[in-house]
Amino acid sequence: MAHDRGLPEATQHFIDLEERFGAHNYKPLPVVIAKASGAWVTDVEGKRYLDCLGAYSAVNQGHCHPRIVAALVEQAQRVTLTSRAFRNDQLPLFEQQLCGLLGFERMLPMNSGAEAVETAIKMARRWGYEKRGIADGQAEIIVCHNNFHGRTTTIVSFSSDPLYRDGFGPFTPGFVSVPFGDLDALAAAITPRTCAFLVEPIQAEAGVLMPPDGYLAAAAQLCRDRGVLLLADEIQTGLGRTGYLLACEHERVRPDVAILGKALSGGVYPVSAVLSSSAVMSVFHPGSHGSTFGGNPLACAVARAALQVLVDEALPARAEALSGPLLSRLRAIRSPYIRAVRGRGLLIGIELDRLARPFCEALATRGVLCKETHDMVLRIAPPLVVSADDLEWAASQFAEVLAG
Repeated sequence: MAHDRGLPEATQHFIDLEERFGAHNYKPLPVVIAKASGAWVTDVEGKRYLDCLGAYSAVNQGHCHPRIVAALVEQAQRVTLTSRAFRNDQLPLFEQQLCGLLGFERMLPMNSGAEAVETAIKMARRWGYEKRGIADGQAEIIVCHNNFHGRTTTIVSFSSDPLYRDGFGPFTPGFVSVPFGDLDALAAAITPRTCAFLVEPIQAEAGVLMPPDGYLAAAAQLCRDRGVLLLADEIQTGLGRTGYLLACEHERVRPDVAILGKALSGGVYPVSAVLSSSAVMSVFHPGSHGSTFGGNPLACAVARAALQVLVDEALPARAEALSGPLLSRLRAIRSPYIRAVRGRGLLIGIELDRLARPFCEALATRGVLCKETHDMVLRIAPPLVVSADDLEWAASQFAEVLAG
């Protein structure tokens, strides 16, 4: 059993239990969170921390937003699950609200982000067979090196990270990988068997990697010209995180398919969705795809409230307004360790010349929670309700820890 010397008694107790009974597929920081509100969390010892990870963008609206929690409680007292064998009075309202907000004709609700990506893959393949005339079983989807779209067997089949693939084969065929941000490579990879290009507008998990300016717009035009679908995975970048409801909007791109999750429920309940046109979505027929919990009334009520909070509190604009000062402050840090500071909105990565984990641990002792990604990058993605003063304080903690 792992034992972290010097940890408070209650913290150590919960860590010991998890180490004893849980699968060891994560390596969390030694902080045991018991309560949360807004941008702050409190551990079992009563110590407060500024959450600069935001549950990987799932709590854009802040932890335990009262309006979202109220919607959960109210709906839970009425009906929580009907399955799609019957209709419920929340799903139609959710469908109308989400499509209207983002300008798509149709949506299909699921639960997790990975489920939504799998749904988009199935939809794109069937579209390729029915609409593009690809021979059955031959459809290909182009993806990018360093992608992260989830953890299912099919999705890790096209990951370029050995950590996600090792020991999980045999893998699903039908994917072609090209360098992220390389338009020429994308053009060369498109063949008569290509049905879609699946891409993250910013590769958050890979270290907040940004494509060249104009790349998404050019890729969208290339996909239109060549008759393939553009699938945008906005699970981490969407719903206000980068300053727009969708990160694709920075280049005025409307993808053929948008994939959402995480902040779609404000971190209160698992909800995801795939949005597209009637023409593309028409490839699904009764029995061709489904989910017992997908579109359940509890999820729909929560998501409706979460979306309304984004609008009423103007959270995308808030992310945009807070971004400039924070990026400037972080880029001004004098540090022998920093290689680059990059990001958009409140999705920021600090690339270091060494392992980032010790810096995350040092920040946690100061009351700032963030997490390393791809070993050498500090990812910063606080809830969008965070205050400017809190961000200034956090930046000062980063500056002191990274000063060397």
